[in-house]
Amino acid sequence: MRLILTDIDRTVLPFGEQVVPERTRAALRAAVAAGHAVGPCTGRSASWAKILFDNDDACVSTCIATNGLQVYHAGEKILEKTIPAELVARMAQVVEDVEHAGLVYFEDAQPMLCRGTRDDLLVAFPSYGKICTPSELPAHDVVKVNAFVAGDLDATYELAHTLSAEVAELDFDVPQVGFTNIMPAGWNKGAAALYLRDYLGISEDDVFVFGDAENDLTMLEAVKNSVAVANATPTAAAAARWHIGPCADEAVADAVLALARGEFPFTR
Repeated sequence: MRLILTDIDRTVLPFGEQVVPERTRAALRAAVAAGHAVGPCTGRSASWAKILFDNDDACVSTCIATNGLQVYHAGEKILEKTIPAELVARMAQVVEDVEHAGLVYFEDAQPMLCRGTRDDLLVAFPSYGKICTPSELPAHDVVKVNAFVAGDLDATYELAHTLSAEVAELDFDVPQVGFTNIMPAGWNKGAAALYLRDYLGISEDDVFVFGDAENDLTMLEAVKNSVAVANATPTAAAAARWHIGPCADEAVADAVLALARGEFPFTR
């Protein structure tokens, strides 16, 4: 068995598209049929990941979701970590002092806007802004929560750094302009990939991860066979051991099909 994990946005989901292309989904299904554990490793929730794979269960039966806070195999949840409600409240106090910033947590696939405005969320993450529900702060621990700011990349990193300084129990990274991922300190995509590797009893040589951006760095650095698509950021490309074509050409599909056939398709 091989463990094959891929980021979604701009790795297998081209920018502007709503669903991962069928050829890529077919490649993942073929690898699953060949006996491999294959699926997304994403900052999205498991429910959102399934939507992006057009509700194709085979493509998401193995899944690392919410930046590693949820881990699934064979359709079963094998690990879940949460962010305490008290820490969400502390983050809310921070974003209240940042212009055009806010906080959104999730009830399954539903974004709950607990700080900030819908207009600012529409700028930072339009798909969430369109369907968000205004909410009070959660009274319970949550799995997925994100900070956002309607600003440029510098403003996004500044928000992440401010939150990190004020809430040391959590880690923050920036997957895109305007949006900040939030994880328990020391837990991330990379830690979850290694957890799943050990859970399945797979050697490090048989784990492959695909990514494109800074929020993929932890898994690109943790896994020996890390692969960057050609449209990856310079930092992500430098962190990866192997390199393939761009997301727009469905390069991950070609690589996964080769791995399913027992081939090794990568070059530096």
